[in-house]
Amino acid sequence: MTKDLFQPLRLGDLTLPNRIAMAPMTRSRADDDGVQPDIAAIYYGQRAGAGLIISEGIYPSAMGKGYVRTPGIHTDAQVAAWSTVTKAVHDNGGRIFAQIMHTGRVAVPDFLPGGVLPVAPSAIRADGQAYTDRGMTPMVTPRALETSDVAGVIDEYRRATRRALEAGFDGVELHAASGYLPEQFLSSKTNRRTDAYGGSIANRARFVVEVLEAMASVAGSGRVGIKISPEMNFNDVSDDTPQETYSHLVEQIAPLGLAYLHVALFGTSTDYHGLLRPLFRGAYLAGGGFTGESAEATQVQGRADAIVFGAAFIANPDLPKRLAEGLPLAEPDKATFYASGPKGYIDYPTTA
Repeated sequence: MTKDLFQPLRLGDLTLPNRIAMAPMTRSRADDDGVQPDIAAIYYGQRAGAGLIISEGIYPSAMGKGYVRTPGIHTDAQVAAWSTVTKAVHDNGGRIFAQIMHTGRVAVPDFLPGGVLPVAPSAIRADGQAYTDRGMTPMVTPRALETSDVAGVIDEYRRATRRALEAGFDGVELHAASGYLPEQFLSSKTNRRTDAYGGSIANRARFVVEVLEAMASVAGSGRVGIKISPEMNFNDVSDDTPQETYSHLVEQIAPLGLAYLHVALFGTSTDYHGLLRPLFRGAYLAGGGFTGESAEATQVQGRADAIVFGAAFIANPDLPKRLAEGLPLAEPDKATFYASGPKGYIDYPTTA
């Protein structure tokens, strides 16, 4: 393997020792209060050889939780638990960003305070079911946010950013993919608003831009990134003109001076890396099913500044070393991806 993946990279305010990033991956080990267990520090610390770790999705407020055993960052106990994680990563020479994830309409009342309805840009129910401790539960019709409510939701991201820095994270990533709240605002299928946050592409993109501005006002733009996944269509989200929508979004956020744009592609034939990278000024991270060989080719061709690996990091804590030395990769046990406890979490071996 060439050395392209193992060159340092300037990413916002940070310098990464290599160009291999660990993707944000839900692992469902937190307790019912959204507090990470002690083994989370072991899990992330084991993977500190990544140039950058992006944490699993963290809900910014009680209204942002959408899945069982996912972690939050809005209480003191949650922050304290994350502090042990960031210390473990830093003690092992790594860098870690917190991915802030508000699930919006994808949540069901089981997860929300007082069993209230989830919020969304429009009162449109997602076609699907959510896993809860009482079994699969149909999605519900969310409550459409009033225009006067939007600023308060944006402030939740601002406060979550502040809490993430208190917990020792090196920066934050806005999760604007996978059909969660930011993408619900961005996409024509889920946004039927008639105010300043709906209608035109510019209006639908406004929420994402204002959230990023809020996050950058706390962390500084050089410690803020964003993840998008055009045409992934997860959680029943789609857009009528995705190429135009995402080109406009990237053009709008380019002047913010963000640390990076993380583009994960699944199930699309459109070359979004070729379309979007020229529009963005910061580091460009490409994700979505990469192997060592395809990652190397993408780097050699100059189509991305860093490559984001997902499941390979679950089963291979020392993935950068394995890629550098051409060593075989272990396969992850999918049955333990979202299970509680240490099995399939901290028990994957490293190479000698």
